[in-house]
Amino acid sequence: MRILSCAVAAGIGLAGVCAPAFAIDITGAGATFPFPVYTKWAEAYRQQTGVGLNYQSIGSGGGIKQIEARTVDFGATDAPLSAEELERSGLVQFPSVMGGVVPVVNVDGLESGALRLTGDVLADIFMGRIQKWNDPRIAELNAGVALPDATVVPVYRSDSSGTTSIFTAYLSEASEDWKSAYGANKTISWPVGQGGKGNEGVAATVKQVPNSIGYVEYAYARQAGLPVVLIRNAAGNYPLPELASFQAAGASADWRAAPGFGISLTNQPGADAWPITAATFILVPANPDDPARAAEVLEFFDWAYEKGDALATELDYVPLPDPVVGEIRTEWRNVVDPAGKSVYGM
Repeated sequence: MRILSCAVAAGIGLAGVCAPAFAIDITGAGATFPFPVYTKWAEAYRQQTGVGLNYQSIGSGGGIKQIEARTVDFGATDAPLSAEELERSGLVQFPSVMGGVVPVVNVDGLESGALRLTGDVLADIFMGRIQKWNDPRIAELNAGVALPDATVVPVYRSDSSGTTSIFTAYLSEASEDWKSAYGANKTISWPVGQGGKGNEGVAATVKQVPNSIGYVEYAYARQAGLPVVLIRNAAGNYPLPELASFQAAGASADWRAAPGFGISLTNQPGADAWPITAATFILVPANPDDPARAAEVLEFFDWAYEKGDALATELDYVPLPDPVVGEIRTEWRNVVDPAGKSVYGM
């Protein structure tokens, strides 16, 4: 790890604001899912090191395209790449943080946590099979809840989105009909509803459109003040979407079960597990054109693993377990300069 040298004048309270002599800003693009925590990390990292981060929240599909074109220093995706895709693009992949995708609604009289749904009912809503909020299948799950005789308006991501990949992967596990008709992908041909660009766009659309339902990363639901829907998990319970239920979903995960740590955390066993939990991932070139910039990217995430946990949990993201972080740092040895030397720690 880089050791920064600085002189701190006694009594002026500027400890930690030292910068390398030739600080360079790093660039990234991709997933909107982790944008709130990357923003928090970037602010704190600049204060401590002088190195800035310019991150474009453009969706996972855009982030993958930009890192493949080498127009940014790292890409970010919520839909991990396969071993074949990583090999073809010459990329190294690792997770940065975990979080939850939550359904959010704008239905008059329904407060956060008041509405309960199952995965198959949620799938039928987004397929247009359930069109009214007082549909018998919704009413059966919500005895005592006043449901309006109003048309349901599904809201989905209009851009190429890792959040959509997570959400549709969950729907595919919950509904064979959804799986056969649409499957899991970053983009699909939605049969009904309205589109919004990014998690921000979905949250804004739900907030503006009465009787709507959408899906967003939990931090966006909190920021927008949108009521969340409780979803029945694999154990038959309806946990709150929060740090503890996201942690429960990742507690027993086998992170080495897929190349680049690209495992699924949806519908995990456990009484308290939130069923639409996921990790979000970083992509860096295995043989970067500019090894110094690649080293700065790894330094940033090294710092985030070491000092960014509190900032992540404030936004209800889940830090990775320490053993996984150790494995990630070992994986970083595969990012090498033209001489074959690892750029990590250079």
